[in-house]
Order: sequence, then C-alpha cells, then structure tokens
Amino acid sequence: MLSFLAAGTDGAGVNPWVGLAYLVAGVLFILALRGLSHPTTSRAGNRYGMAGMLIAVVTTLVTHDLASLPEILVAIGIGGVIGFVIARRIKMTDMPQLVAAFHSLVGLAAVLVGWAAYLNPEAFSILLPSGAINPVSRLELGLGIAIGAITFSGSVIAFLKLAGKMSGAPILLPARHLINLGTLAAILGLTGWFMTDQAIWIIATITVLAFVIGFLLIIPIGGADMPVVVSMLNSYSGWAAAAMGFTLGNTAMIVTGALVGSSGAILSYIMCRAMNRSFISVIAGGFGAEASAAGGAAKEQRPWKQGSADDAAFMLKQAESVIIIPGYGMAVAQAQHALREMADHLKKEGVSVKYAIHPVAGRMPGHMNVLLAEANVPYDEVFELEDINSEFAQCDVAFIIGANDVVNPAAKTDKSSPIYGMPVFDVDKAKQVFFIKRSMGGVGYAGVDNDVFYMDQTMMLLADAKKMVEDINKALDA
Repeated sequence: MLSFLAAGTDGAGVNPWVGLAYLVAGVLFILALRGLSHPTTSRAGNRYGMAGMLIAVVTTLVTHDLASLPEILVAIGIGGVIGFVIARRIKMTDMPQLVAAFHSLVGLAAVLVGWAAYLNPEAFSILLPSGAINPVSRLELGLGIAIGAITFSGSVIAFLKLAGKMSGAPILLPARHLINLGTLAAILGLTGWFMTDQAIWIIATITVLAFVIGFLLIIPIGGADMPVVVSMLNSYSGWAAAAMGFTLGNTAMIVTGALVGSSGAILSYIMCRAMNRSFISVIAGGFGAEASAAGGAAKEQRPWKQGSADDAAFMLKQAESVIIIPGYGMAVAQAQHALREMADHLKKEGVSVKYAIHPVAGRMPGHMNVLLAEANVPYDEVFELEDINSEFAQCDVAFIIGANDVVNPAAKTDKSSPIYGMPVFDVDKAKQVFFIKRSMGGVGYAGVDNDVFYMDQTMMLLADAKKMVEDINKALDA
C-alpha cells in the first residue's frame, strides 16, 4: 500500500491512492465523532479517530518530499511520549484545563505553519510566476494565522481560569465591546490589504492583534460559561487547521479541520441552548458580573437546617427512589468513587438510584459523564436533564453533591437573576433534598445565592464532598 501511495498516479499526475487514503481517514473521523456522542461507544470512537489520524499522517509522510524525514519522526516520537505521559498522569478533575492547553497548541501550530509558508513560499508551492505569493494563498494565510492566534491566546486564558491560576470571575474592561469590534475590524481589514500587499508588517500586525483579541474575548467570560468557551475554542482550533490545510494543499487537513470546527460550533450551540443563552451573549462575556459585583454586600440571614452523615444515611435507606445530581464540587473532591459505592449500598437495600447530568455541569461538555464513567457507574443509570427532570416530583431524595447553579430555582422565578431562563433541575419538587457543599458562604459560579439551601425539605451537609459521602457509606454499613 505504501508503495502505491508513493508512486502510483493517474494520467493527470494525481495519485488516486492518496485521495482514497484521505477519504478513508475522513470516514474514520466521522465515525469517531459519531462514537464519541455516547458513553457506550466512546471507546470505539476514540479508536476510529486514532486509526484515521494514523492513516492521514502516514499518507502525508509517504507522499511528500520532506526535507528531513528522520527529524520529523523524532519530533513525532517526542510529542507522542509527552502526550502519553501527560494523559496517563492527568487527573480526571484536571481534564478541562488539559483540553484547553491542547487547543492552545493547535492554534500555535497554525500560526507557525502560516509564518513558515509566508517566509518560505517556494516550499509550499504558493508562488506566482512573478515571484509574489498567490493572493488567494495570502487570504488563507491571513485567516489561518488570525484564527490560530485567537485560539492560542484564548485557550491560554481558559487554561488559567480552569486551573485556578486566574480568577474565574468576569474581568470587564471599559468599552470592551468597542475595543473588541475595532480590533476584529482591523484584523479583517488588514487581511484584505494583505491580499494586495504582502509586506511583512501587515501579517505581523495581524498576528499581534489576533493574539490580543484572543485574550480580550475570553477574560470577560465568567466561570459559568466555561463549558461553552471550551467547545467554542475547540471549534476555533478546527477552523484554524482547515485554513492551514488550504495553504498546505492537504485534503485530509481541510476535512478534519472542518469536522472539528463544525462539531465544535454545533456543541457550542447546544451548550448555549442548555443555558438559554445566545452564542453572541456568551462571547460578549460578563455572565454573572452583576451578581459578582454585588458579592461584597451582606447576604440576608435566612434559617437553614444542617444535617449529619448519619441523618442522611437513615433517610436514604428509607427512600424508594434517589436522584443524584453531581457538580464540579464532586470533581474537585474526587468523590465519584465514594458516590458509586454509596449508590451500590442503596441498590442492595432496594432503592432506585439514578444520576442527573446537566449539560453545563462541570467545566467542559461531558465532564460529569467522564467522571462517573471512571467510577464505573452504569451508563443506563445516567440521564440528561430533559429525560429525568419530570421525575423529581415523585422522587424521595434529591442528593446534590457539588452542584449549585444547575439546581437554583432563581433561574425559573427571578427575572433579575443572571441565570434567569437557564433550564435547571426541579429539585425543589423532591420530598427531601440533601445538599453537600463546603460551607454556607460559597455560591455558584454565577455568583448568586440559592433558595434550595433554605427550603423546608433541604438538609445541608457541610463538608468536603468525598469525606461526607465516605461517612455516609460508613453509616450505611453500620
């Protein structure tokens, strides 16, 4: 097969085996996306994606006249080892920032490839007989570098926020919308100018402005919108790769970039719909800013009930049905294994146990699903919001562990709330609510108080999530 790829061509001088190989790779990428859409097929989806990438990389290496194949293979080996080590060592709770970091590398790669093509256009076959770079190629270079730079700097900010190295609160600059629009207009204008004049200062200015706008677009976005940001940056990285695919004349890169870009855009739309927010409002940033700004004001003192692990264990044993709502607090405490152990105890007692996953729970799409899968929670016990929300009215216990905004009834009742209109779980309809959080002082990423804390049927379990669940397990064993 490799010999066909390297030598065989048709009458037009085009190798048909290359097209076939890239087609197979593209089909495998589509199957990968299909597989990743459900937990039960996600492993197969990963394998399809790996096989497709292997075919695409081998085909490119065999069919291109490379300056130094050994150097490229060494670079691939080094990158593969680094990626393998990181993937093995990374905690599942740190997966969102790892994804953001990887997105930044894709964006930086697009910038570097674009600059390499500009500085050495002969190697990329984008020169006209006159010695100038093809205007269409200049457009591709300008857009590819701009999207890549935005992806890189935006992903860096997302990484810092997700990793807790930077405040997750919105950072609102004066006249930020005017600055952002002006910067974007300048990038587009300079890209158009670059098509007529390939002066280095133009492409350098495009690069710098794109890096700047990447920072400016992400810093005003609060932590509650971070799942949308992650999927949005994923989309950006795909479009950057597609733009570079045109520059390189690589069909597989174009197809792959388009698949990643479009799937990321669709996922961003789904996440926005789950929060009842428009994509533009997320990009504009500032979700929860008003509440955060008012965060210094003293909260109204309202009565609430505190319980213990023994109280929770007794009530859970008496229940017929329990719905568990996990959130980022569960992820931080790494309580998913203890939680599954608790569920196993309850099922032995004849209690029906289900898990309710909100589309924006955690810090990236599917974050809670991955954590529960790591703890070997059966897939058929995990339900999305629209599939389980009607069951809370008949539920004996709603067990909230580390979630906040996704169970806040203010989203349904308080038009002044920054989360108003966001679909939330109807935990207020459950007969009994157990709410695990570290203290009564903390609020969700939206920065607003939660009426669920103060309901008559709510018992607050104030402790580290993992320790509290472990204590409940001990009480269930007793």
